[in-house]
Amino acid sequence: MQSTEDTGTRKILSAVSHGAIFFSTFVLSIGVPIVIYVLSNDSVVKESAKESINFHFNVWLYSVIFGLLTFVLIGWPLLAILWIAQLVLPILAIIHSISKTDTAYRYPLIFRLF
Repeated sequence: MQSTEDTGTRKILSAVSHGAIFFSTFVLSIGVPIVIYVLSNDSVVKESAKESINFHFNVWLYSVIFGLLTFVLIGWPLLAILWIAQLVLPILAIIHSISKTDTAYRYPLIFRLF
């Protein structure tokens, strides 16, 4: 992949895209990777932003499904697992973005809608 941006900018933009999930209490947190996707010309940064957008959608989808399942008491453990995944996976993505600047991190077990 050819880079149109330097690796420092690539690291920062990719890490910010993945780190936006930590502000997920605000619905606008998905706006960060969307803006980065639209404004960046770097293919790795665009791919990182797309993965972050897809991760946002998956977290929201699973939160609704598992939240509804709390009424039958099976949802509480699933929500706990989702909370841990929502914390750990973006941290792994940020570490990957900083250490391996030539490839984008791909979240495991998510639906890629975008």
